Amino acid sequence: MKRTWPVLLAWLLLVQPAAVQAQYGYSTNGDGSIYAYSTNADGSVTIVAYTGPPWVVAIPSHINSLTVTAIGDGQDVVFPANLTGVTIPGTVTSIADYAFSGTALAAVTIPGSVASIGDYAFDSCSSLAAATIQPGVASIGDYAFSGTALTNVTIPAGVTNLGQAAFLFCASLRSVTIPGSVAGIGDYAFDSCSSLAAATISNGVAGIGDYAFCQSGLAGVTIPGSVVSIGNYALYDTSLTNATIQSGVASIGQSAFSLCETLPSITIPGSVTNIGQHAFDSCVKLTNAILGNGVAVIGGDAFYKCFSLAAVTIPRSVVSIGSDAFYDTSLAAVTIPAGVTNLGSYAFAQCSALAAVFFAGNAPAADLTVFSTNSLAGNGYENATAYYLPGKTGWSNTFAGLTTVLWNPLIQTGDGNFGARAGQFGFDITGTANIPIVVEACANLATPVWTPLQSLTLTNGLFYFSEPMQTSIPARFYRIGSQ
Repeated sequence: MKRTWPVLLAWLLLVQPAAVQAQYGYSTNGDGSIYAYSTNADGSVTIVAYTGPPWVVAIPSHINSLTVTAIGDGQDVVFPANLTGVTIPGTVTSIADYAFSGTALAAVTIPGSVASIGDYAFDSCSSLAAATIQPGVASIGDYAFSGTALTNVTIPAGVTNLGQAAFLFCASLRSVTIPGSVAGIGDYAFDSCSSLAAATISNGVAGIGDYAFCQSGLAGVTIPGSVVSIGNYALYDTSLTNATIQSGVASIGQSAFSLCETLPSITIPGSVTNIGQHAFDSCVKLTNAILGNGVAVIGGDAFYKCFSLAAVTIPRSVVSIGSDAFYDTSLAAVTIPAGVTNLGSYAFAQCSALAAVFFAGNAPAADLTVFSTNSLAGNGYENATAYYLPGKTGWSNTFAGLTTVLWNPLIQTGDGNFGARAGQFGFDITGTANIPIVVEACANLATPVWTPLQSLTLTNGLFYFSEPMQTSIPARFYRIGSQ
């Protein structure tokens, strides 16, 4: 309960038992203002209430020769709503919960002597446009600056705790710098900061909480490798045009990037093992997604209704693709790794551009919804072909409604067409008729970088490939890949 000054004065001086009453006092100043305070065990004092005017206040470092070390008792608002300015002395080591909540402060400097800024300390200070937090502050409490008019924030090195909803609904906040000393960015910390365009997250931060930047104006972000987890809805419905996730991040939470409608591409490092449900749901401008080798689980609806998604790299480490994972995307071709034993319902449904699905292993479990479509063009399934490798089991003439074809291209080295002739190097490729292939080459098998040379269909099961001799390099290697 928040007590107004007259009630609080009566409570301090009249209601408390004698043993407690002796711990409280008040100081009447020459300007007519009054401070009420409590005496601490070490002889210092905590200011628990103020009555004015004036409403621009320089808090004294001493009252009745006692050092002022704290502002607020953690239960009550210390200063009335009329307060427009304050100077906090260097003797203060803590600002308690609610201390300045709801006041008319326009600016504040918090000295480095203050170890902790309490929960709701400056909450709902709707005129507070500038806050300088000096080095030495270690903790910023829950809702500490929520609902203020701050335009930019630099959180100094040394702050270890950034509380839940610390800057919630700071609609004017444009930029923030978060040092590596912060253990984790609290849930909702910058939620609904609609003007927030830039956030610098320093290496050392270990976690980004749920809804941390949800529905902010954030346009770009680099998430350092020190971050173990990106929380649920952490960057939901932001204005991202660029997002970099560095190696070291292990988990992307549910709906973490969902509804980021301006995000064009994403590269997920192999350190990430789990892509949460709805992680990139409805990222309608997302055209390309590269998943590093190490990702094991692609959650349900992970790329749901990413209408523009035309290319995705699914690494061999993936073992699970959830329901609706790529529902209603623009994928033309996709490769399913050998470790995937089950495809979730509707995983690739409504992918009307899908023409080829390449399977590296045995036939996974899948129902008739996986590739289903409401398209009027055909039989109720995508116009795709499922390609499988020689020696793999569980395959028949159809798979989950798709026609299956053995994918078995071979480079022929024993016939007369293999080798160099007239400045060209070439070879025959044979296999099942009309299968799609890509001829790729690299110059070094120790550190291979495979470059696509030609995409083609193996018409009638035979194709002769050739290219000019590469005399500028000592060796050249070739392979056949899927499109």
